[in-house]
Amino acid sequence: MHIVWFKKDLRLRDHAPLCEALAGEEQVMLVYIFEPSVQAYPDYSWRHAQFQYFSIQEMNKELEKHGAKVHIFYGEAQDVFTYLCEAFEVKGVFSHQETGNKLTYDRDKLMASFFKQKDISWHEYQTNGVQRGRQDRKGWSEAWQDYMQMPLQNPDLSKLQVLDFEVPVDFWATYTHQKKFKEYPSKYQPAGEAKAWQYLKSFFSKRAQGYMKHISEPEASRQHCSRLSPYLAWGNLSSRQVYQYYRSKVEKSPYKRNLEAFMARLCWRCHFVQKFEMEDRYEFEHLNRGYATLEQPLHLAYLEAWRAGKTGYPIVDACMRCVIATGYLNFRMRAMLVSFLTQILWQPWQSGVHHLAKYFLDYEVGIHYCQFQMQAGVLGTNIIRTYNPVKQSQEQDAQGVFIRQWLPELSSLPTALLHEPWKMTVMEQEMYHCKLGTNYPAPIVEYKSAMKKAAEILWAYRKLPEVLEENKRILYKHVQFSIKDEQEAN
Repeated sequence: MHIVWFKKDLRLRDHAPLCEALAGEEQVMLVYIFEPSVQAYPDYSWRHAQFQYFSIQEMNKELEKHGAKVHIFYGEAQDVFTYLCEAFEVKGVFSHQETGNKLTYDRDKLMASFFKQKDISWHEYQTNGVQRGRQDRKGWSEAWQDYMQMPLQNPDLSKLQVLDFEVPVDFWATYTHQKKFKEYPSKYQPAGEAKAWQYLKSFFSKRAQGYMKHISEPEASRQHCSRLSPYLAWGNLSSRQVYQYYRSKVEKSPYKRNLEAFMARLCWRCHFVQKFEMEDRYEFEHLNRGYATLEQPLHLAYLEAWRAGKTGYPIVDACMRCVIATGYLNFRMRAMLVSFLTQILWQPWQSGVHHLAKYFLDYEVGIHYCQFQMQAGVLGTNIIRTYNPVKQSQEQDAQGVFIRQWLPELSSLPTALLHEPWKMTVMEQEMYHCKLGTNYPAPIVEYKSAMKKAAEILWAYRKLPEVLEENKRILYKHVQFSIKDEQEAN
């Protein structure tokens, strides 16, 4: 028997492991494992499980036509495969390589040893153009382009053989009774391969028209950004599918410039995942070791206010409450949330990195940690950006539509006061039924002086010899060759 082990590749098309497993004469079992250790990790949440589960349910609707389904297990991977090896003669396991956190990386090393001991071939396949084992970026862009242009690997599902098997009660029954699996929350983007294609096609046919114009606005971006990120994160779509769809549409599109900007971001998405694949220690520590001495004492009251969306800065609080409710926020506002935490509140990036990971429906480990450190100003290779929360509010939500939606306690305020409610007089607070400290908090810090202090410290750090030396190492390993290759390719 061959087993296809689905991970972050919850689709039935452009799926090399499934193609290869079906190429032989062996029966094929399709398996997905909800692992207790993964779910207990601080970056995971129920919304991730829900997206995965309902993606699988959609796959099973199609697989039902062929008398097959993805068998869902709840247990540690080694325990599940121990059982499967006892129940069947397993000859090969097929899966995509996974760029995950330390836990899943250690699990894969454990499983590699397990399969070797069992004399089972484990066939792992590259995904999204990310290459395992690289030491630098020489030729990476060219290799990425070659991968994206390879033919899609669409399996012949008619080769699936009916398998008379049900997952044992011990591996699933208690888990499936969770109420959160009964109905998918309507505020989240819908899960699954079919929905992913609907979003892709609607973006290219219409929504891309306002892509660059509205990309930074928290409300309009919900309509005009591609919204493909959760489908890429959990593998309802492959980057190669998106890339090839883009190539087939871009030349005749009236939104060509916007689509080209979108495609650049798809490439950078893979770039960041490749970066994490090559140096995953920055899940826990500064990628630039020169910042190891940076002192940012933990202030629990600040941290709690930030997490709850009660900082006293409307755009910050609206963004946090939006993420908690829906799992989505555009890139500019995500950057502002991190900048506010790490620079204005002067908290270590580690104190907030898991909070947002759990709430982002599109959480991608390879992007998340690098972006947190970049917005915290501790990479050393990028310009330091401190997002002014008032300026961002006035520019990106000028009429206060987004703020009023997520902060109903401020909905009666005129727009002139909405971005800076602390400027209300006592009489205005009475008039608009919004008393600072009661209905809405006063600012927990004074942002201008906090921004100035953070900038002074971070710009001073950029000049330190140990930071500059680390910059050279980072640029050589992660950036230098990729930039050069991109210039040559263009």
